[in-house]
Amino acid sequence: MFSLSLIAVILLALLFDFINGFHDTANSIATSVSTRVLTPRMAILMSVCLNFVGALVSESVAKTISKGLVAGEIAQYVIISALIGAIIWNLITWYLGIPSSSSHALIGSLVGAAIAYAGGFKNIIWSGVLDKVVIPLFSSPVIGFVFGFLVMKLLYFIFRFCSQRSVNKWFSKLQICSAAVMAYSHGSNDAQKSMGIITLALVSAGVWSANAGIPIEVKLICAIAMALGTSIGGWKIIKTIGVNMIQLQPIGGFAAETSAALVIQVMTAFGAPVSTTHVISSAIMGVGASKRLSAVRWALARNIVWAWIFTIPVTMALGAAVTMLFKLFIH
Repeated sequence: MFSLSLIAVILLALLFDFINGFHDTANSIATSVSTRVLTPRMAILMSVCLNFVGALVSESVAKTISKGLVAGEIAQYVIISALIGAIIWNLITWYLGIPSSSSHALIGSLVGAAIAYAGGFKNIIWSGVLDKVVIPLFSSPVIGFVFGFLVMKLLYFIFRFCSQRSVNKWFSKLQICSAAVMAYSHGSNDAQKSMGIITLALVSAGVWSANAGIPIEVKLICAIAMALGTSIGGWKIIKTIGVNMIQLQPIGGFAAETSAALVIQVMTAFGAPVSTTHVISSAIMGVGASKRLSAVRWALARNIVWAWIFTIPVTMALGAAVTMLFKLFIH
């Protein structure tokens, strides 16, 4: 029999997954919509389907969340606090149209909640936080920028003698493929965070073994929640990434999506819960910079980078604050 607190964790995790879906929809479809390769409706439909498929394929990231960051027995209200903190930050950044990281919001909030619960750092697996969160946090956007820059430079060289019209014609088709791969990559990494959180709650409640992997039922409900969220779409963030940052042509959209998807797939294979938002945003910056530095609206890019930097400390504070409120009322 599931307790009320465990049911609350599951419902909040699915709500987080749903919000993650519409918050991060822009990651996989913004460039396709901005270059007019796909209509918004077609882009979202494709993203829904491939987010769902991607969410079911792997569980390496989910295992990192469920047993690679926090050790020992923790109360269910700690996980509830982590989810509330992450949801608050996601809604704030979505309202402001800032493409922040849902992944790092959840991880930061979980770490902050665990610290507040224990009154110290004893429950934190610092090797996991460093290897699977902190290092990828800084390295994946840099790699995304470099890949976007180099892939775009290579494409410029290969097609330097072709007319703009013929290039647009070919890459209007190829960008559909790159957007599909990006949507799949988003699902394969992002949906696993909620899977990991629910599994952590099941283990803490004693109804699931930590070594038994991720329950198939958890995979299915998280994939469905992510797909439903994606179907709504986050138009403010789509505009920020796909329109306001740089003016993209189909070849640029292809370069950005292909570069970002490659980075995300590699990180997923290593079980690193990276930010798909960080990676695609930095890849777009790299594509713009390959043409000329002034092609990127650096003032907007700077605001995005500041949001990246603040996400983990702010969500740690939010997770800790909600946990302290629970402790105040429970004890």
